[in-house]
Amino acid sequence: MSQPEQPQTPRYCIGYALHPQKIQNLIQPSLLNYTKKHGIDLVHIDLTIPLIKQGSFHCIIHKLHSQDWNKLRLDEYLAKYQNTLIMDHPDLVEQLHNRVSMLEPMTHLQISLGNYTVGVPKQLVVDDNNAMEEMGFSLRFPIIAKPLFVDGTASSHELCLIFDREGLRTLNNQNNNSRIVLQEFVNHGGVVFKVYVAGEHVRCVKRRSLLDISEGKLRTLKGLVKFSQISNSTVEERSENMTEIVTEKAEVPPEELVMELGRGLREAMGLNLFNVDVIRDAKDYNKYLVIDINYFPGYTKLPCYEPFITDFLLDSVRNN
Repeated sequence: MSQPEQPQTPRYCIGYALHPQKIQNLIQPSLLNYTKKHGIDLVHIDLTIPLIKQGSFHCIIHKLHSQDWNKLRLDEYLAKYQNTLIMDHPDLVEQLHNRVSMLEPMTHLQISLGNYTVGVPKQLVVDDNNAMEEMGFSLRFPIIAKPLFVDGTASSHELCLIFDREGLRTLNNQNNNSRIVLQEFVNHGGVVFKVYVAGEHVRCVKRRSLLDISEGKLRTLKGLVKFSQISNSTVEERSENMTEIVTEKAEVPPEELVMELGRGLREAMGLNLFNVDVIRDAKDYNKYLVIDINYFPGYTKLPCYEPFITDFLLDSVRNN
């Protein structure tokens, strides 16, 4: 008597539209092997050829800007393959390309747990060089200056730390009429918590950050300094070994708070693949602050990132 045929496990074709460096970082052999064993075939999407000429996909993951999508002609593809899941839609990703709109959802979310709260640092946008000093002086020094737009270029990640009014004047003279975000620097013990989100899957890890600047130290600092040039002479001195110990001993935010933050931002932004940089106010340990949100971060920095990504992809295509 013949045995009944066992139903085959469905396979899903998921395309990845990424630039070479991102492919090198994310699409590791370990990820390809893990996804393949769990019914997913990851397929490289050529950014120079219209999507419609590259076959159909159950889902497409990406980290692209508008100029890339213009070459791929996404609208033409979706007119034919309406059921393909784009993770995430480019129009929604745009909000994370602006350092004001990326934090805007946090101003509307009421996230708390017991005595713990989550908010954002005080910040403002300067779009007129003539108002740089006047506006910046309304914030408490030190101040972090960031380009408003995150457009994938190296210049969009050029941050500097401003210590006084002279530093604002220097920034004003150096700025080429670009719009700048000024954000109050908050002492946070030299540790940043990175909350990685992939759909309903959320994980938090600790990373070293810029060290604290005491009131006494601030009085000795003048002008401004680029983040790439910050050293122990700028901030409180701490040995490499001590930095590792402090980072290791730092207590991560409560898991329930982390999960609520991930869920709240996912629903508010309509996005699934992002990470949140969170710090803990050194003057108020019950107060956490979101300082940055990044689309499609480096998930390989997570231990055992393969099941984290694979489980998210399976959830997405099965529920689409």
